[in-house]
Amino acid sequence: MKKIKIPQFILSVYSVLLVQLVNHGSCDLGSIHVGHKLSLAVPSLYIDGFVGRAFLMDDGDRVEPYFRVALSAEASKGKYSCSLEVFLGDIEVWNSGHYSQFYTADSCVLELSQDGDLRLMGPKSRVGWRTGTFGQGVEMLQILKTGNLVLVDGLNQIKWQSFNFPTNVILWGQRLDVSTRLTSFPRNSSSSYTFEIQHNKIALYLNSGKFKYSYWEFKPPKNQNVSFVELGSKGLVLFDDERYQIAQIPSRRSIRSPSLRLLALGNETGNLGLYFYSPKTKQFEASFQAINSTCDLPLACKPYGICTSHAWSCIQLTTKEKDMDSSSTRFCNGARVEMLELNGVNTILKDAPKRVIVSKTACANLCLDDCKCVAALYSSDNRSENFRECSLYELVAGIKQVESGTGVSYMIKVPKGTRYDHSVRTWVLIVVGVVDGLVIILILGGISYYLIQKRRKLLGTNNNNT
Repeated sequence: MKKIKIPQFILSVYSVLLVQLVNHGSCDLGSIHVGHKLSLAVPSLYIDGFVGRAFLMDDGDRVEPYFRVALSAEASKGKYSCSLEVFLGDIEVWNSGHYSQFYTADSCVLELSQDGDLRLMGPKSRVGWRTGTFGQGVEMLQILKTGNLVLVDGLNQIKWQSFNFPTNVILWGQRLDVSTRLTSFPRNSSSSYTFEIQHNKIALYLNSGKFKYSYWEFKPPKNQNVSFVELGSKGLVLFDDERYQIAQIPSRRSIRSPSLRLLALGNETGNLGLYFYSPKTKQFEASFQAINSTCDLPLACKPYGICTSHAWSCIQLTTKEKDMDSSSTRFCNGARVEMLELNGVNTILKDAPKRVIVSKTACANLCLDDCKCVAALYSSDNRSENFRECSLYELVAGIKQVESGTGVSYMIKVPKGTRYDHSVRTWVLIVVGVVDGLVIILILGGISYYLIQKRRKLLGTNNNNT
């Protein structure tokens, strides 16, 4: 398919005109009834950055921000995706194509069939997404004031709801049962983030291949079991099997601040946040974030990058694209390799496969003998001979600078005979030291300048008085 690019201002006008043409009055503001079909035209040529969106209905509450439902066609990977979306203000809170996009050409069609099945279709009635609710007495599609998109029958009983298919957002009043999750997808990466509800905790994970590594968790006191979580006005509340509240992640906001509206798992950062809407700024603002330090984010740096303690920069150990693919099996072709220890660094990624009571040399050999292993973390405690752990990783990520002498040794697998020689260890220490040194110099310099200027003003005042 031929690609063309057009200026952004032309793109915006084209999108608005398209929306006006396709929204031809086959639904009211509050619902869509069976037998109705709505069509959104898709450009014949691929327009990079194009978004065509027709808002079909809203929740009837005209106080910002309110919920709206849209049919969208969006340029993605050289094709056009077709999806049904729910927005709270300008924030997308649900998308039918969150996990699997439906690509189409010429048109994006939404139909609520006579037998009650809601579906997205392309040319020749090709179905790309559906609710599977045919034959259940469905009569209309509605958006509730909670943001829940529902299909209901003649008795107003819910036969399908978007709340049962969470994406990367949960809304006020929405709950997640144990063993369910939110998922987000960073751009230009094969990895994904998940927020998972487990019996003994809630946790954030970086998923890569067959493995997942945790990087944040919250456990209720006294080892109580979690049955479900629910977003309330003042925070995320954890409940047990008897529906008693056992813990809460509170919203860190003033008493006068508005109530929470949503919880979101960030697509790019993987951070978990609680958000309220500020009438003053007319924007959503975070009242809680699980991770407050950049270097504690799993992909703060590219693979084979070290996040400095002050998060001013990333030290990149390699710029070769083939080496940046840290989850590949490029070491499985019989290449000669060695383990390179990086002093003064650690990884925030946990829950990797472990071996206990082994030496550092044995830990390195375990990774060398496993062609899929690309890094190893050796942890020891001088006070306990039995505490010696070796964690093996298939991903070189989440590396950050730490104080020396912490009892951890981080090692990466590198080919022999390449520019990955042992001088890299010294180079890392020098660069990290220089960055920290510059920060200290700037801070001390700023304090000195402030004191000198203050002293000068004081002397000038005394002279004037004299």
